[in-house]
Amino acid sequence: MKYSRIALLASLSFLGACAVVPTGPSVMALPGTGKTFDQFRADDASCRQYAFQQVGGVSTNQAATASGVGSAVVGTALGAAAGAAFNGGSGAAVGAGAGLLAGSLFGASASQGSAYEVQRRYDYSYLQCMYASGNRIPVSGRMSTIQSTEGGYATTPPPPPPGSPPPPPPGTY
Repeated sequence: MKYSRIALLASLSFLGACAVVPTGPSVMALPGTGKTFDQFRADDASCRQYAFQQVGGVSTNQAATASGVGSAVVGTALGAAAGAAFNGGSGAAVGAGAGLLAGSLFGASASQGSAYEVQRRYDYSYLQCMYASGNRIPVSGRMSTIQSTEGGYATTPPPPPPGSPPPPPPGTY
């Protein structure tokens, strides 16, 4: 009994140390050209609701808790069964404590992974909705659009300026 209490306290401390991720988008969206801030706020509220529905109505913290508790329960059950099989009734209590500890350790990692996956899916849904609503989505990296003189988009890049070195031969990158 003493060991199972220690295992319970240790497992709860591991689960309590999990990172808590935000309950809203962790990405930035900006008002689209010509949109007022009130229009942007309405789009933001609508897109938050849309993203929440896309992840099944589960917050990141709910996903983390469900995953962590599930792993702890499975570990406890497997530990109790293994302890009972090897050492009878007293082994079941020791096995349950060890299983709870092991399940909690695995649960801490699984809960963090579940939370981040839900957050990632939420963010993607939010960004898609905001973009579709006409808002701007900052992206990292360098993007360029080459425009032709007629206002359309060119299919080939313009020639390099005079005096530039020639491009490397294909396949030498």
